[in-house]
Amino acid sequence: MTPIASQVDVHSPQFEANKEAMQSYLSEFRSIEQKVIDKELASAEKFAKREKLLPRERLNRLLDPGSPFMELMSLAGYKMHDDKDGSGAGGGVIGGIGYVQGVRCMIVVNNCAIKGGTISPAGLDKSLRLQEIAQQNKLPVVSLSESGGANLNYATDVFVKGAKAFANQARLSAQGIPQITVVHGNATAGGAYQPGLSDWVVLVRDKAKMFLAGPPLLKAATGEIATDEELGGAEMHAQTPGTGEYLAEDDADGIRIARNIVQSLPWNEQLVQNEKPALYQAPLYDEDELLGIVPADSKQPYDVREIVARIADGSEFLDFKNDFDSQTVCGRIKIEGHAVGIIGNNGPITPQGASKAAQFIQLCEQSNTPLLFLHNTTGFMVGTQSEQQGVIKHGSKMIQAVANARVPKISINVGGSYGAGNYAMCGRGLDPDFIFAWPNSKTAVMGGAQAGKVLRIVTEEKQRKMGMEPDPKVLDTIEEATKQKLEAGSTSLFGTARLWDDGLIDPRDTRRVLGFCLSICKEAQQRKLNSNSFGVARL
Repeated sequence: MTPIASQVDVHSPQFEANKEAMQSYLSEFRSIEQKVIDKELASAEKFAKREKLLPRERLNRLLDPGSPFMELMSLAGYKMHDDKDGSGAGGGVIGGIGYVQGVRCMIVVNNCAIKGGTISPAGLDKSLRLQEIAQQNKLPVVSLSESGGANLNYATDVFVKGAKAFANQARLSAQGIPQITVVHGNATAGGAYQPGLSDWVVLVRDKAKMFLAGPPLLKAATGEIATDEELGGAEMHAQTPGTGEYLAEDDADGIRIARNIVQSLPWNEQLVQNEKPALYQAPLYDEDELLGIVPADSKQPYDVREIVARIADGSEFLDFKNDFDSQTVCGRIKIEGHAVGIIGNNGPITPQGASKAAQFIQLCEQSNTPLLFLHNTTGFMVGTQSEQQGVIKHGSKMIQAVANARVPKISINVGGSYGAGNYAMCGRGLDPDFIFAWPNSKTAVMGGAQAGKVLRIVTEEKQRKMGMEPDPKVLDTIEEATKQKLEAGSTSLFGTARLWDDGLIDPRDTRRVLGFCLSICKEAQQRKLNSNSFGVARL
């Protein structure tokens, strides 16, 4: 393959302006993440008095020192529900993929330092997505549990859907994917079933409390009076009904036991090991240059190959049918030794571009090559010529190819992802294995300005049909209000809060994130699980 020769002048005023704009977006989302961490740290003294570790301290003790951890959906629920200032982003859950005793695991930590770890509707959706990723990629699940359960202010939003989390646990166990839970504190009502449905349970002495009904509800419902320990203490559960397998002396000891359980499983031994690790060359261009590649003005075009040149091994790229259509870019690269098929946008998706992409997807399917979609499209090309060339027919075939491709699919929104172009480029609704977004990105049915003009035209035509003379001031108001609403609902923060992606990433981290995700997908393809019908029952 031939290295891409970059045409970007990294010393130009335009590049510096682009870089400054991207850094502004980065600062905004990093400051929100820090606000959540600061709110957790504000509880440090309270946790110390209770002889407990903070949630992120628990996470750090669980992870192998110095190993990578990819946090997912860190801003889920941002400024939604009762998160007034953004400090409750994350939905009450810290989740991601990291290494425990050399085993790659899905890790779920209740953020009990913020609102008692209660789960918002966004937090539930995040938990379900974490389970989905674990199931698809055959990742053991380690949960560090301490939660007040569902946020009762939104009980009607989480009650029915919440059952899916329990069903997922049962199916993970039956599929042959181990689930290990350390109970650090309260696990009440539905929250008690989370450890109950786990395969391995570690209970922290004098801290863990598991019951379907706590002492107040028990007294109100039946008149019975019982202490926390009698009703649901760690020792009682370990010694009498056997709800837990291990008793830990404190948080740190519970995490130590969880690490020992993971170590005892012959998980990595089951993998098909390559004789030698893949050797690969770094890109020819500095990753910092990714900050200035995408124009600050989204109307300005650029070549998506400039991004490819900074994430591909050796910046090498094998272009595919560029003479047939140049607006949908397809080609083959490698990322950290993993072969990848790239589909990117240099403009709207034309009928020819859709046909080309559908063919390319089938070729990648044939050779078991993962697909990477780099979104920056206004959608499908519209107009008489495009319609007569069969944009609906060819666009449908592209969407069909994306939906039915069985190879791993990873999407990154690096710019705009509009209309049906979002679907064709494997947006959230097309179930990519992983999907991330750069902080400058936008996702919407159409641009705000276009939406405003559409509604203006529709309103004006409707009024004329009714015999009314349209008032330009009213039409201006409708156009501007629609524009502002669509633009506010298209930002990366708006989308990531609603789990339209698995998290925002720094453009400079793109190659590392992709390499990590591709290795996860490859490991999942290699791994054979020992499934059963009903999962492991605690008898």
